Amino acid sequence: MQKYISNSPEQTESLGRRLASALKGTEVIAMFGGLGMGKTALTRGIASGLGADDCVSSPTFALVNEYEGRCKIYHFDMYRINGIDDLYAIGFFDYLDTGVIIIEWSENIIDALPDDCIKITIKPGDSENSRIFCVEGGSLDEDISI
Repeated sequence: MQKYISNSPEQTESLGRRLASALKGTEVIAMFGGLGMGKTALTRGIASGLGADDCVSSPTFALVNEYEGRCKIYHFDMYRINGIDDLYAIGFFDYLDTGVIIIEWSENIIDALPDDCIKITIKPGDSENSRIFCVEGGSLDEDISI
């Protein structure tokens, strides 16, 4: 597991860009962390690092936003998902292996996550804007500085 500390949304986006440089294009990134922890900022950085020029926003009501970069990027919000039937209803499993899948609120679908997914747990740091990112799994075992 790698641990990173961000002291601003800009540093969080920078971390996302660095993480993106290690992606092959079909990973599942499962993010864990409460409201306001920086999940969407990290996703903005990952999308930017993958070459997407789109304005990244949380897909809270759409459930999934799609972006085009060097690979397809699917940004899911699982906050309102209540189980496996909901995942089938939104076609979640059809997206696997077709691009990078970034999932906010992965806590709600923990049993449906692929075994080889990249898990990113985000916790508050020492100050208001400080966040601690714990990254495990996938090919991201190398040290990625922000």
